[in-house]
Amino acid sequence: MRILFAAAENAWGGFLGMIRSKLPQHEFEATDGFGIESVEGFEVVIPTMSAVTAEIMDSGHSLKLIQQCGAGLDNVDIEAAIERNIWVANVPTDKCGNAESVAELGIYMMVALSRDVWEMARSLAARNMGEPQGKALLGKTVGLVGLGGIGRAFAERLQPFGVRLIGIRRSPDERTKTALGLDWIGGKDDLNELLQKSDYVILCLPLSSESMNLMNRESFSQMKEGAFFIKLSRGGLVYREALEEALASGKIGGAGLDVFWEEPPDPNDRIFSYNVIATPHIAGSTDVSMEGIVKVVAENIQRVERGERPLYEKTL
Repeated sequence: MRILFAAAENAWGGFLGMIRSKLPQHEFEATDGFGIESVEGFEVVIPTMSAVTAEIMDSGHSLKLIQQCGAGLDNVDIEAAIERNIWVANVPTDKCGNAESVAELGIYMMVALSRDVWEMARSLAARNMGEPQGKALLGKTVGLVGLGGIGRAFAERLQPFGVRLIGIRRSPDERTKTALGLDWIGGKDDLNELLQKSDYVILCLPLSSESMNLMNRESFSQMKEGAFFIKLSRGGLVYREALEEALASGKIGGAGLDVFWEEPPDPNDRIFSYNVIATPHIAGSTDVSMEGIVKVVAENIQRVERGERPLYEKTL
């Protein structure tokens, strides 16, 4: 089969080379960057950050599978694919080591913001020793917005830091609260209460019509003065101007960002002039998660080749 990888050859930590080695009998082709002009002649598309619209699907006649090399499918018109008998599948974060890798990066951001890595660099440059004084995670309250695979991975890894964990999910229950060691659990209407209680707010939920611009001016106004905000989920969850205003005013102490409102983001964006730790959408890009993702993607390509349904197929 012919498979289109909608990114540069070396994108995502060498994913294309890894999947090629798993499936040497298939033909892979990479685009120069993010974006798909046509799927003519391809049976499988791996979209990465590229949109797959109905028009793109109609540009070819052999497409059988849209297989994401991760969890995010917000740029794929799933309804149009189903209408055209094209399978759509992803790799859930908790099935490949991705959730654990994302949580590790999030904790790195928490520590970096708390200990003020930018001021550390300035102190070293000025030969000032013993500065700055940082903030310890011990005793602080961490609010997890979303308790799926990534939220659960965060909760498990944050326990040894001596933090107080709270969280919200669509359907809160005592079983989840107990299993994750949460002090408090709320529902989707309890966001403001979580924001008011948290020293760190971590967004780890998927993008949907319901969660679009979840963090806006009103949301940021509910946060504690000087609290830190960390976003490892889709860019559309946050109203960018509201985030910049919260940083500029000092309402929040800083932000950790791995995914952006546009990708790649403009390196000259004013938002990077504030106390921001930014990473280039690599939270889930580790040796462990990449191996797990490649395994699932390879399995699904082989399934479709045999005429079988893929794992983690999406339905409406």
